[in-house]
Amino acid sequence: GSPNKSPGVLRLPTVAFHTLGCKVNQYESEALAEQFRQHGYEVVSFEEQADIYVINTCTVTNVSDRKSRNLIRRAAEHEEAIVVVTGCYAQTEPQEVAAIPGVDLVIGTQGRGQLVAQIEAYRDRTAKAAQQQEGQRQQSIISVSALGNRFEDLEATGFAGRFAGRTRATLKIQEGCRQFCSYCKVPYARGPLRSMAKELVIERAGTLVEAGFKEIVLAGIHLGLYGCGSEATSPASSGPLSELVRAVMDIPGLVRLRLSSLEPMDVDAQLI
Repeated sequence: GSPNKSPGVLRLPTVAFHTLGCKVNQYESEALAEQFRQHGYEVVSFEEQADIYVINTCTVTNVSDRKSRNLIRRAAEHEEAIVVVTGCYAQTEPQEVAAIPGVDLVIGTQGRGQLVAQIEAYRDRTAKAAQQQEGQRQQSIISVSALGNRFEDLEATGFAGRFAGRTRATLKIQEGCRQFCSYCKVPYARGPLRSMAKELVIERAGTLVEAGFKEIVLAGIHLGLYGCGSEATSPASSGPLSELVRAVMDIPGLVRLRLSSLEPMDVDAQLI
């Protein structure tokens, strides 16, 4: 991501995010924004003119689908910009998303570790500006893969030092759901259960505390089933949630630990 040059001015390329939905989505957007910063981009408000717009969608209700579509259309009004749609709605309904005029890339809930490279390759390949002058727009590219058993670690601790005024940080440690409730699409949007290895959770939490955070929120799609299913590294290294909570609470300097999205049936005597 080398900065764009215009006569006499050095301008960083810009990216704007809009995030719908849960704490996991918010964490992932933070991680993706940091990925852009590391590639030399400036992250700007969604209301501003940007080179790239990333809409991180939610699909937990038809209202969230509608909100996602409205935001995509708003971003697409900037005809010179690249519009990227990611998240749960993009994962479950990629064709529907790609059919919205102005969408360039549809990327689901997996395979986002190289998002900047994917977008830059798309931009270079399509020579978009030249095509638009001819009144043609490149067809949307869908990059939505089947959801596997590996925990995708979108590391978001790199931005820790930037938030000197904040005392609470979120850390995503679990992905996926196996409940398949009749009213809910989340298992289809997020795939099977997988967790971050316990040692890595402790290391990441320690990094956040060292950066000055006093409170950590452990987040997941079905957090109570942390440690179930396949792990990113050695499967034996992930214990149940209660064991992890005890280990994280032992980190010197951590004042408060919060757990998000806990189901009543996942709370046992050990956890309490």
